[in-house]
Amino acid sequence: MPMNTEGAIQPEQLLLSVVMPCLNEAETIGSCIGKARKAIDEHGLVAEIIVADNGSTDGSIEIAEKLGARVVAVPVRGYGAALSAGIAASRGRYIIMGDSDDSYDFGSLMPFVEKLQEGYDLVMGCRLPSGGGTIMPGAMPWKNRWIGNPSLSNIGRFFFRIPVRDFHCGMRGFTREAFQALDLHTTGMEFASEMVIKAGLLKLRITEIPITLYPAGRSRPPHLRPWRDGWRHLRFMLLYSPRWLFFIPGLVLLALGAAAFSLLVSRPVTVGTVTFDTNTLLMSVLSVITGYQLIIFYIVTRTFVVSAGLVPHGRRPARTPAIPSLEAGILLSILMIAAGAAFLVQAVRTWAAHDFGQLSYPESLRMVIPAAMFILLGVQSFFSSFLIGIIKLPRK
Repeated sequence: MPMNTEGAIQPEQLLLSVVMPCLNEAETIGSCIGKARKAIDEHGLVAEIIVADNGSTDGSIEIAEKLGARVVAVPVRGYGAALSAGIAASRGRYIIMGDSDDSYDFGSLMPFVEKLQEGYDLVMGCRLPSGGGTIMPGAMPWKNRWIGNPSLSNIGRFFFRIPVRDFHCGMRGFTREAFQALDLHTTGMEFASEMVIKAGLLKLRITEIPITLYPAGRSRPPHLRPWRDGWRHLRFMLLYSPRWLFFIPGLVLLALGAAAFSLLVSRPVTVGTVTFDTNTLLMSVLSVITGYQLIIFYIVTRTFVVSAGLVPHGRRPARTPAIPSLEAGILLSILMIAAGAAFLVQAVRTWAAHDFGQLSYPESLRMVIPAAMFILLGVQSFFSSFLIGIIKLPRK
């Protein structure tokens, strides 16, 4: 049987690294390390245990070192920062991460290892009963169990088409190659979402295994703040899915506004006893401009997250347009401004025909409103194209 003490093996021989983020977990870190060590010994795994310490002052470091774990000091605060540093310092072919508050059973490492050995890149634990998991009484606040986790997981599956029921389970395993390919950037709780989302975007092989969530063994309050951290996860998902945040709402507003505009631009429309005229035309223009602006926001956001490395290069949401070039944006802006100028010229001609005097209220607006709309859209397109071009500039 291969030796499993860290000092007696070579780095290239390591099969597994167990990484635990830690911030003042003196009450539970010993139990977590003990369970992981027992599983490693029982299955003859060539493995190491790493505690990524985020500045503990309660003796957690001393306990971890006494029990044979390797402690990695992480000065940058945050769940993601601690895990990233611990994983970067690890030497195993496979990595299993889990919170050090004793809510996860580190004695159940083998199901994760077996799935990784089958060829999966990311193995997620699933605490939710819908995925076969178990949540022990008192292990999860009701708002997390019935609102937060199911809602965020459903949104994640819907946005990204990732077959994961429990997006935010803190116990998961992955290969070293997969982690390097993910190129994770976040330092806070969003780290959990970023890992799953990028794994989906990269088409990595993902699976879930049911696990049991136990009540945390510590007496102090948890670091997790449900509403704050839930919003951070949702915000991060929206950032990674500008298609649903900007593009889809923008497309709906643009389509509705354009439909109403096309009906009202030449004449009023009467439905029953109700007449829709220039006031409705003005509101349709508002819908068009708002929708178009949201689509521009989508393009700018997509450009930024790709150029910043937050989304893998070459990956974009299905059924949405690619990022346009600067020249295409300028050409579109010229066409829009020309259309606006044509309406404006016609309006001036009509005004001149009345010796530049008072025009009838509804009919004069039927030319001025479209002119203002197309010119505004053209100006938006012109300067937005340069903004997108600046973001797309290559940099080291």
